[in-house]
Amino acid sequence: QAQVVESGGGLVQPGGSLRLSCTASRSIADLYAVRWYRQAPGPGKQREWVATITIDDNDYYLESVKGRFTAAKNRAENTLYSTYLQMDRLKPEDTAVYFCNALPRSETGHDAGSWGQGTQVTVSS
Repeated sequence: QAQVVESGGGLVQPGGSLRLSCTASRSIADLYAVRWYRQAPGPGKQREWVATITIDDNDYYLESVKGRFTAAKNRAENTLYSTYLQMDRLKPEDTAVYFCNALPRSETGHDAGSWGQGTQVTVSS
């Protein structure tokens, strides 16, 4: 059973919006943060950190998405087990597979935590 599941990717025109959802399993104990990463197509493209939302609602963003993307908890549940990444004013360079990562308090590092399978976001006219 997958511990982290993303959804909401798709094809959108430049300037459009998408909302990605991330559901983390309650079996992940002491969840401290949910992070979003992306990997663009093409040889040599590495996975890139995009955004983080923490248990105390602090949020952090890659400079190129600041002001356009918002990472937050779903209001109805108000926990890190149900979060989203709202992406507005999308650009072609945002095209990538987006991954959600659930990070427990006991773990650190970009490779730590539990990963989702990824969801494709394509920004194209």
